[in-house]
Amino acid sequence: MEHSFNGKKGGYQRIDKFDDANTEKLSSHYKEILGLLGEDETREGLQDTPLRVAKAMQFLLQGYDQDPEAMLRSAMFQEDYQQMVIVKDIEIFSMCEHHMLPFIGKAHVGYIPNGYITGLSKIARVVDAFARRLQVQERLTLQIKECIQNTLNPLGVAVVIEAQHLCMQMRGIQKQHSITTTSDFTGAFERVATREEFIKLISSNLS
Repeated sequence: MEHSFNGKKGGYQRIDKFDDANTEKLSSHYKEILGLLGEDETREGLQDTPLRVAKAMQFLLQGYDQDPEAMLRSAMFQEDYQQMVIVKDIEIFSMCEHHMLPFIGKAHVGYIPNGYITGLSKIARVVDAFARRLQVQERLTLQIKECIQNTLNPLGVAVVIEAQHLCMQMRGIQKQHSITTTSDFTGAFERVATREEFIKLISSNLS
């Protein structure tokens, strides 16, 4: 059963959406995990933590319930424009599937229409829908590219993602300033000149 809560407290409005049965099961498991890690799960500061984490994880991984291609199709418009459309600096908050720690960064997405364009916000929503899953950055890059290519059938798609991985910063090699960059291109963006124009545009500050 899906449960939604919409309430006001302390001058702001909070909206939660989660599955009751999953929340109860997850909460029970997180309570056990706290004990296994050496904590006293009954102490005051931790009494509601398992429930909070259960809800938080469902929010962070809500992408499994979303259909990115349907998002694009919901705002497709016929248009003769055949130059680059770029949405850059799209914030990414995702979870590494290897350690379930966050990786955070930005996505830059471009495409060249072939009869159809889509609402600009839908590009960002597609990025978010794939990011809100257990991921690796390489697959995330590929999924965004394939979704746009398969749905809009443009002349080409370009995706570049730059991210910092907490699994590298908080544990393991503990390199605090490393940035991972991945890219993928189709169609017209496979041509050197077109790809270089895209890279130049996402690297520039036009303001």
